[in-house]
Amino acid sequence: MKPINEELAYDLGDFFKIFGDPTRIKILYALLQRDMCVSELVEALAINQSALSHQLRLLRQNDIVKFKRDGKTVIYSLDDEHVGILLKNGIEHISHKNGYDESEAYI
Repeated sequence: MKPINEELAYDLGDFFKIFGDPTRIKILYALLQRDMCVSELVEALAINQSALSHQLRLLRQNDIVKFKRDGKTVIYSLDDEHVGILLKNGIEHISHKNGYDESEAYI
């Protein structure tokens, strides 16, 4: 087996760091359910808009989420299906390892 390219390993490490924050995980999970605007995310996550905007900026900069404008409203979504797959696989892995059943893993 060949070792991983050094640059790819560095980029992959940075990518996975983004998944290391519980607030960002909650944002991603909400967006896995459906696309949302900032006010919907604020309400769904019970987080203040300033903190949410900071986290969304980090997620955008790292190509984890994308946005589109609908008039004055900005709608956020996961950047692509790979993000959703990673999140779902992570949830399944942790649920399995920690012995959660479906009712314990989700609110």
